[in-house]
Amino acid sequence: MQKYILISNDIRNKILKGEYTANQQIPFEKDLCVYYDSSKMTVKKALDMLVTEGLIIKRRGSGTFVKDIGPDELERMSVANQFRGTTALNPDKEVKSTILNFSVIPCPENVQKKLNIDADSFVYDIYRARSIDGQPHVMEKMYMPIDLIPGLKKANVEGSIYEYLEEKLHLVIQSAHRTISVRKATAYEAEYLALQEGDPVAVADQIGYLDTGAAFEYSTSVHRYDEYSVEIVLTRDN
Repeated sequence: MQKYILISNDIRNKILKGEYTANQQIPFEKDLCVYYDSSKMTVKKALDMLVTEGLIIKRRGSGTFVKDIGPDELERMSVANQFRGTTALNPDKEVKSTILNFSVIPCPENVQKKLNIDADSFVYDIYRARSIDGQPHVMEKMYMPIDLIPGLKKANVEGSIYEYLEEKLHLVIQSAHRTISVRKATAYEAEYLALQEGDPVAVADQIGYLDTGAAFEYSTSVHRYDEYSVEIVLTRDN
């Protein structure tokens, strides 16, 4: 992942988690260069990304400040941030992937309905186990249409697939429909997640959508019970 993206991910996460609050001045570019061990151009590019997203503003002669964002917009940004993936959500940590399967197959019948694609379509069949700072975290089973996502390589699967979609293919991930359930870990899952067979795991089934409305992903993620939480915001219309 390019350095400016790592920097923007880290600052974005700090804003959305409240470590940087509305109207607070963030460190000067020269201080960020030292903190992230990066060039001024790299830091500027990271900050420009966040300006474009509407998270920060630059005031000539004063510095860079967190934008005073309304609660509804902040909630929208927090939800959107989840779709950046494990790598983006942990920019200060080492995220590694063990590829269990990466192949192109005819789309299974049940996946055709999820992705709304024809029976003769082909998809990437991706299965990987991911760790954060050496600790097992999640197992991901993913199906993605090759017509929509051309050129996906093993190196992309080992890293951030979402980065490939957004930075290389210039696709915009818009939303997802996610269902959360709990069950017991299989022996295979327990092996990769450092659990005992039968331990509880959280399972997230997800269909991801681009801003065009096309479904680009159907995935099932199996998480360690002690490494997964869900925050839900309920609102009531007047």
